[in-house]
Amino acid sequence: MSAATTRSRTPDRLCAEAVDLAREAAEEAAHPGVVGEHVSAVAEGDRVVTHFFECKEPGYRGWRWAVTVARASRAKLVTLDETVLLPGPDALQAPEWVPWSERLRPGDMGPGDLLPTEADDLRLEPGYSGEDAPPPNSAVSEEMAERVEAEDAELVSRPGTSRGSIAALADELGMRRARVLSRYGLHAAADRWDESFGAKTPMAQAAPASCVTCAFLVPLAGSLRQAFGICANEFGPADGRVVSLSYGCGGHSEAAVMPKPPKPAAPVLDTLGADALPLRPAADSGSVEAAGDEGSEDLGHS
Repeated sequence: MSAATTRSRTPDRLCAEAVDLAREAAEEAAHPGVVGEHVSAVAEGDRVVTHFFECKEPGYRGWRWAVTVARASRAKLVTLDETVLLPGPDALQAPEWVPWSERLRPGDMGPGDLLPTEADDLRLEPGYSGEDAPPPNSAVSEEMAERVEAEDAELVSRPGTSRGSIAALADELGMRRARVLSRYGLHAAADRWDESFGAKTPMAQAAPASCVTCAFLVPLAGSLRQAFGICANEFGPADGRVVSLSYGCGGHSEAAVMPKPPKPAAPVLDTLGADALPLRPAADSGSVEAAGDEGSEDLGHS
């Protein structure tokens, strides 16, 4: 270990004793009464020491005021370097910043918000735009005509294909969009929809039938038609939502007769009726009443 490293780890005596100077600087930067006790002094280098003071300001639990002082070589005057508020080991800090593209969640977009997609988005892939096809009956240059003829010859040479059918199919699938959903994008969307309105939801488990036999189901187009549709029942829990064909609810179109609530079985012991229980036997009832009448007469004459 070098001598310079040893000196840097040992605080300079004059700088370490300048606690009052450091406290004045901290109180000048902060509000009165928020600078607490002196915590420690750390050597930052030769004749450079940082004093740490406790911060009592609300909302800054565990933070410390750091005041750095220094002095020149062979000088006895300690000067102020900087004052800053720094977090301590147990400081309460804000969570680590996350880019908006990673912290965005479904439902966060509001009116007027724009959500741009990246050029290499895995959910999208290039679609058919039709920009390379010339308009019908249009005059094109000789170079363009030769290129079109070469492409036509290549397409005709393939069995079962033609330029018209391929262009029509691409136009139908891509709808002249620059990009369309990729297979990854389709699978990701299908997983989300199936999790929200799929066969494993509590609503589907208690449904009388699935959506595949419901008249309120509007099928989707394309490959998603095989597994999903849109609910058009205004009283259903998924009205206007994409639902799985295996999803279901109580608003099924064919649930004409609603199941009746189960009737409880008759109790083994009748606990609803009242049983008459005489206090005394029937034979003694007359004597008791007579005795009671005689007593009342005696009380009346007395």
